[in-house]
Amino acid sequence: MANKTVVAVVMGSDSDLPVMESAIEVLADFGIAFETKVLSAHRSPEDTHRFASGAEERGLKVIIAGAGGAAHLAGVIASATTLPVIGVPMPTDRAGGIDSLLSTLQMPGGVPVATMGLGKSGARNAALLAVQILALSEKKLNTAFKEFKDAMRDGVREANEKVQKRLKGDGSDG
Repeated sequence: MANKTVVAVVMGSDSDLPVMESAIEVLADFGIAFETKVLSAHRSPEDTHRFASGAEERGLKVIIAGAGGAAHLAGVIASATTLPVIGVPMPTDRAGGIDSLLSTLQMPGGVPVATMGLGKSGARNAALLAVQILALSEKKLNTAFKEFKDAMRDGVREANEKVQKRLKGDGSDG
């Protein structure tokens, strides 16, 4: 992909960074230019709205938004843009993250947010979904994503072979 920023990774707090780094790593691995922001649906609503309403004009194509607790960040962003928004609910001490999950998931009709699972795997999947969305119009990215999927498949096949050899007791791998 070109060096033009096309994805934003937004988090409700700097404490969300360890989780959102999983998304950042995926985007970097695929060579996707991204920006990161800390914005809050509740503590900086004007900044959040300004960011979201100007995102498309700035060339963004996908927004990944992670937040915990009353996790309204992805929904607030989705309300102010027509771009795809992918929500990443954060694990929390209060309810293990179920509060974040439901806050991100339960959007009113007409304001879609693609909601991933909790935590690091959710952030990783959010970035992979962003890659898939971008790959619809970027042939090189589409090829790279197919190669990624092939590598995952090959890894599972190799793991299966190891398990089968070990269970047959031929002495390999242990």
